[in-house]
Amino acid sequence: MNVNLYGCDGKWLMIDLGLTFAGADYPGIDLVLPDLEFIEARRKDLVGIVLTHAHEDHIGAIPYLAADLGVPLYANPFTATLIKGKLEEEGIAKQVKLNIMKPGAKLNLGPFEIELVRLSHSIPDMDAVIVNTPYGRVFHTGDWKLDDDPVMGTPANADEMKAIGDRGILALVCDSTNAFNDEASGTEGSVREGLLKAVAAAKGRVVVTSFASNAARLATLGQVAKASGRTLTVAGRSLDKIIGAARANGYLKDFPETVDFDSAMKLPGHKSLIIATGGQGETRAALARIAFDQHQIKMSEGDTVIFSSKQIPGNEVQIGRIQNALARKDILMVTEKQAHVHVSGHPGRPELAVMYDWIRPEMLIPVHGERRHMSEQARFGLEQGIPKSIVQSNGDVVRLAPNGPKIIGHERTGRLLLDGDVILAAEGITINERRRISVNGVVSVAVAIGADGQLRGTPEVRIQGLPVEEDREAFTLEACDDAAAAARKEREPDRVREAVRLAVRKTATRWTGKKPVIEVLVVKV
Repeated sequence: MNVNLYGCDGKWLMIDLGLTFAGADYPGIDLVLPDLEFIEARRKDLVGIVLTHAHEDHIGAIPYLAADLGVPLYANPFTATLIKGKLEEEGIAKQVKLNIMKPGAKLNLGPFEIELVRLSHSIPDMDAVIVNTPYGRVFHTGDWKLDDDPVMGTPANADEMKAIGDRGILALVCDSTNAFNDEASGTEGSVREGLLKAVAAAKGRVVVTSFASNAARLATLGQVAKASGRTLTVAGRSLDKIIGAARANGYLKDFPETVDFDSAMKLPGHKSLIIATGGQGETRAALARIAFDQHQIKMSEGDTVIFSSKQIPGNEVQIGRIQNALARKDILMVTEKQAHVHVSGHPGRPELAVMYDWIRPEMLIPVHGERRHMSEQARFGLEQGIPKSIVQSNGDVVRLAPNGPKIIGHERTGRLLLDGDVILAAEGITINERRRISVNGVVSVAVAIGADGQLRGTPEVRIQGLPVEEDREAFTLEACDDAAAAARKEREPDRVREAVRLAVRKTATRWTGKKPVIEVLVVKV
């Protein structure tokens, strides 16, 4: 999740405001947001937020955090269309000022002069940002690649990029995602032939799953559907949003008319092509529901699923779960490892070298990817002749000028969790309690005492998530006896509560080897 802050003469500029998706380490959580404590304390000095493109890791946190920051947003038309939809869904469209900014235009925000420069990526309208300051010029790439056949949008112009370099660039802040790749990522147009070949070889119904935001891939699949004589169906709400935004901005003009799920199922299998969300294993996405027979689209032996995407590290288990479900149905699967059905949206080393030659920066600041990717790009950039580079961690304050780059401080950064409708700290009480319960289970004990502090009746014990299985009743009886024995030794409610908690916890540990959360309710009767 990307949030970048540039400071100059006491003012701050933010570039991007994204989110990420939670894993098993945050039970019950879907979305993770950046903790903006640093800039919230300085919001009066924040001049605006510039958005490079419409991927969730760059704009996804806007509906939850932008209104509190109270500054205007600036984005290109396609990105603004998707942001506007998010703000309207959240009911805050009137609270957040959203401005459309086109490539080539200049914008003055405090000590910063901003320019947008169009680059290719796996979503329409990705803009690098030139940040002009009195102390030097920064070229912030955002996510990018070089693509001479992008299918949708305008590729980078070599003469324009060289002219930017001629103006003098203090720092190139550059995407590191594919820094280990020795080959260029490839053109979007080259995927068309691979997809057409894979679809033509399929005997039955075909489902293709890809990143919903890759509108160019949607355009390619529309062409493939026409060329293969198949009728197109779209399954997934996020796909509908992207198609709507693309058409609103002049893209996908030749995208074929689609049919609904019922109509698709009435077609002969070899006449149907379905684009579905869920290529990263998302449990609620269309592909997962299809795989587990929870969708109107049904697949059977001899049908084909094409994964026109790359596995994001960390998603292997979820993707494998869906692929195993498809395999049980004898459904054929085609991935990027078997056929040319996907290209990355990030630059390999040859593309990085071209960018360095165009921009000729005084220093390289790697961003995006993990630490190993940034470290590798720093080494590569120095090998290619860039004079200086630095690898930073989240929260590092890096001075670019004068006499940079140099880490001059560190500010706290962190994560916030969207839990239902509530935003809470990632390492707060709630999530820590939830982790403990998920790992060890919970035992609830209710104890009644009289006005004299004496135990009344028999304690009640309820268990959840404790591995006693067939011994559940025997464990509960023993826990009740131990709770009663502990309660009889004390008189004060607080002392009764603690004595019962410790006694029942010992019982649980004796039976299971685990230390569950013990909740004790003491009631005076």
